[in-house]
Amino acid sequence: MLGSFAKKIFGSANDRRLKSYRPKVAAINALEPEWLKLTDAELAAKTTAFRGELAAGRTLDDLLVPAFATVREAARRVLGQRHFDVQLIGGMVLHEGGIAEMRTGEGKTLVATLATYLNALAGKGVHVVTVNDYLARRDAEWMGQIYRFLGLSTGIIVHGVDDDERRRSYAADITYGTNNEFGFDYLRDNMKYELGQMVQRGHAFAIVDEVDSILIDEARTPLIISGPSDDKSDLYNAIDKVLPRLDPEDYEVDEKQRSTNLTERGNEHMEELLTEAGILTEGSLYEAVNVTIVHHVNQALRAHKLFQRDKDYIVRNDEVVIIDEYTGRMMPGRRYSEGLHQALEAKEHVQVQPENVTLASITFQNYFRLYSKLAGMTGTATTEADEFAEIYKLEVVDIPTNQPVARVDEDDEVYRSAEEKLRAITREIEAANAKLQPMLVGTTSIEKSEQLAEAMKKQGYKQINFEEPQALSKLYAAARSNKPSKLFAVLNARFHEQEAYIVAEAGVPGAITIATNMAGRGTDIKLGGNVEMRVTQECANLSDGPERDAKETEIRAEVEEFKNKAIAAGGLYIIGTERHESRRIDNQLRGRAGRQGDPGRSKFFLSLKDDLMRIFGSDRMENMLVKLGLKEDEAIVHPWINKALEKAQQKVEARNFDMRKNILKYDNVMNDQRKVVFEQRREMMAKESLEEMIDDMRQGVVEDLVTKYAPHDAYPETWDIEALSQGVKAALNLDLPLADWAREEGITDEDMRDRLQKAADEAYAARVERNGAEVMRYIEKQIVLQALDHLWREHLVTLDHLRQVVGWRGMAQRDPLNEYKSEAFQLFDELIAQLRELTTSQLSRVEVAFEPAQPNEPLQPAGLTQIATASAAFEEAAAALTYTHPSAPSFLAEDAGSTATLVRPEQEAALQGDGAYGKVGRNQPCPCGSGKKFKHCHGALV
Repeated sequence: MLGSFAKKIFGSANDRRLKSYRPKVAAINALEPEWLKLTDAELAAKTTAFRGELAAGRTLDDLLVPAFATVREAARRVLGQRHFDVQLIGGMVLHEGGIAEMRTGEGKTLVATLATYLNALAGKGVHVVTVNDYLARRDAEWMGQIYRFLGLSTGIIVHGVDDDERRRSYAADITYGTNNEFGFDYLRDNMKYELGQMVQRGHAFAIVDEVDSILIDEARTPLIISGPSDDKSDLYNAIDKVLPRLDPEDYEVDEKQRSTNLTERGNEHMEELLTEAGILTEGSLYEAVNVTIVHHVNQALRAHKLFQRDKDYIVRNDEVVIIDEYTGRMMPGRRYSEGLHQALEAKEHVQVQPENVTLASITFQNYFRLYSKLAGMTGTATTEADEFAEIYKLEVVDIPTNQPVARVDEDDEVYRSAEEKLRAITREIEAANAKLQPMLVGTTSIEKSEQLAEAMKKQGYKQINFEEPQALSKLYAAARSNKPSKLFAVLNARFHEQEAYIVAEAGVPGAITIATNMAGRGTDIKLGGNVEMRVTQECANLSDGPERDAKETEIRAEVEEFKNKAIAAGGLYIIGTERHESRRIDNQLRGRAGRQGDPGRSKFFLSLKDDLMRIFGSDRMENMLVKLGLKEDEAIVHPWINKALEKAQQKVEARNFDMRKNILKYDNVMNDQRKVVFEQRREMMAKESLEEMIDDMRQGVVEDLVTKYAPHDAYPETWDIEALSQGVKAALNLDLPLADWAREEGITDEDMRDRLQKAADEAYAARVERNGAEVMRYIEKQIVLQALDHLWREHLVTLDHLRQVVGWRGMAQRDPLNEYKSEAFQLFDELIAQLRELTTSQLSRVEVAFEPAQPNEPLQPAGLTQIATASAAFEEAAAALTYTHPSAPSFLAEDAGSTATLVRPEQEAALQGDGAYGKVGRNQPCPCGSGKKFKHCHGALV
């Protein structure tokens, strides 16, 4: 009560923060008359002046007012758009490293230019992160006009761009791209072997568009770069054939926790079925030897009982493609881990791809926390404000709208069955369409959108085919004649390519758009339609001139007329066919109507069979409604229902937050180790020579061997000299008279250590002299990096397995997280020890083979070029490592003797003169198509 009283007097924390920005807004406005008088050249010269002031010691905060005034004037001249005062406030929030919550249609894309320009002046690079390639390209081209006018460079990072282009884009002052591409580039950079191959140049400042979608919704799924492992497609297909024979009593499904498991009866039945199918050949299902089969059975059970086609995934081009549950978009290239994706492929009878092993991974939470300063913008962040504050230290600021919101949000209508709800929705659509009111109908899955589309077709409506030329001409004709068009468009993952076009025209009078999850679509729904989109479509074949100008004028006039008709019909009408687990998604759908003061309305239609209602106790509500005499096709409408649903959504949001926090706690353990490994790699690549590190590693190996087999507190007679000799041979490639040394009177473990160290150092010094110091310095760096990568990959797999089983420690009254931390630390110590041994073992065997000089070609150690080539293959995670030494990866292939020549596995046959490409002359072009000579490509000696 006291809190509400204080809020009335002093205003909320959000109100007080907004008030603090007003003086700066006034100062920017005061500069406008002066900036209007500047020529284009003088305005552009401000950038150089600002950078000079920064170099002289001023801060970005000192330059905020004149810099924002500069961007506002540049936007007015270049785009014809002048920032509103509330947009200036949004820019200040972004600059301070906060989240600007702005309603749909308030111009978030333009707001970002203010903070982006100001921070780009520092020269460290600004990353603007969007949710898909289309928006990255659109925003980079659209807002890039402002930056180019002011003398700043822009780059773009989208799928399919090569490393050279990425490097140039990251070197630009401002870089646009998707969250996935930024994250994967970071991981790929930390798999490179030279600093010059890396593409990113640091993480100074990022502005994340649709910040709730990226930092909340996608935070549960880590980014993973993986490589193929053994093919087990036969096992997946065999188990998939068995699974449908289970009875309903054989398994339990928990939709709240998204989990499935076999009952006791189900275990017995599954054992019988697997034995009968010849899959289970020995012992019972849960014996250690059959642990792999149990894993596959569990994943197949999840695939069949929890994952629904056209909701969680679709089948396209003989592939299972994941659908983002929050945006309804396809996620090509992303695959479920731990064999679940393979189980889905077997279920849908498409080709089962091999399982993958993790090469590198990071969560979005930990990637975006790399940035020195992070900011975000979205239309819906307040409901997740606690999570943003706790995980990312980001404060949410609710920015007021430029015009008061005129949208009317009506109470939900609740029906007993899904069929009754569907009939009510079609009736509502019929009524609104009769008066030409544009409608956006939101569904929660592809399956639901297609069910509604079928119901509408039965009512005489026709679906627009956007692949046809002039697909919307009938809709425009109906709007002109003031008659319902009886046309509707469907926007879901199946029509991903036409997304922007469908959304852009959803405000035409009489338009009906059925959309799956409107989160982060990035295109405004303007009443009357989108002028720019129509001009692009309808004037595509017209060259600049009077004819094109006349057509554009005609389109603009018609869109204005359509806008007036849409306003007269009540504005955009939002119909929700179901409540989502998250209030944010519902708010995003509602927020599509009422942009910039336009009229609009919204209403949700629910049934007691909806997922949210069914999972959270609708049985009691249904019984109550029957007792109250609720008849078929009657709805219950009451504000209490809305409040009850909101509480249910809050519970789900809280549970999901706990899940994400739990994932982050475990990932933080790996993240600490990841930072150490990646920083060490970067330092190694930056150094000219790793000679000192190699010497320390060799010394560490000697100390480990002596400590293990000739302990300090033991008599020489008890030393395990045989094991020590084998260890020295394996790790140092030395054959020394250790037994004779051990029989010497008065010898100590320190003496043994010193002699071993001296022998190892002398042998290695001779190897360096024989092969050449410059060549060995290069080879040392490559071997250390490749050994580290190999061990890090194995470490990730081990940690993943540990993460899956450590939860059972809780049954022994031990904290699983502490157990995980403790064991992960021990495993990391082992990784460091293995790295010393691997590196020392390989370097003690390496010999460099020199290729004879060709006429007119300088003599060059082939090892230098070929290791780099092998590294490039490794970057793409395509070059599988084989083994030579029992404890070492063979990026070096051993020959018959004890030395090693540097040879890639696929070149081994080629060196014999007849490889995978047949007999090829050494000076002929390589058949792989690289354009190089065979001897410099797949026939190279290393």
